[in-house]
Amino acid sequence: MEGSVKSHPYVPTDLYLPDFVPGALSQSTILAVYGISSLVLVSLIWALSGQRHKLSKVDRLLMCWWAFTGLTHMILEGYFVFSPEFYKERTSFYLAEVWKEYSKGDSRYAGRDAAVVAVEGLTAVLEGPACLLAV
Repeated sequence: MEGSVKSHPYVPTDLYLPDFVPGALSQSTILAVYGISSLVLVSLIWALSGQRHKLSKVDRLLMCWWAFTGLTHMILEGYFVFSPEFYKERTSFYLAEVWKEYSKGDSRYAGRDAAVVAVEGLTAVLEGPACLLAV
């Protein structure tokens, strides 16, 4: 038997997600963790970028942006691409919870639409590291 089919919050309602486990973290918790970690990252890059060279504020802001963007692509989107069954995760692992929540807005992610996986894969593997090279 392939697994039990449980109801899920995604549209279409007949989307086949065997062994679906509902999200354990609230949307506000997910956003708070993401916001705080992003703020810490940007603050760290801002502080470090001011110590080495005499960089303008615009250059320092761009460094923060490229670091933030690169890590977002590599970590969040990388997890999605390389974890095809994130919706089965029972441990409240943060990245799985992010994608369960995100899929409520775009069920192609939960359904593993081939085009979405391909684009996210390119973004995670190529664009993310390229952003970090810009830093």
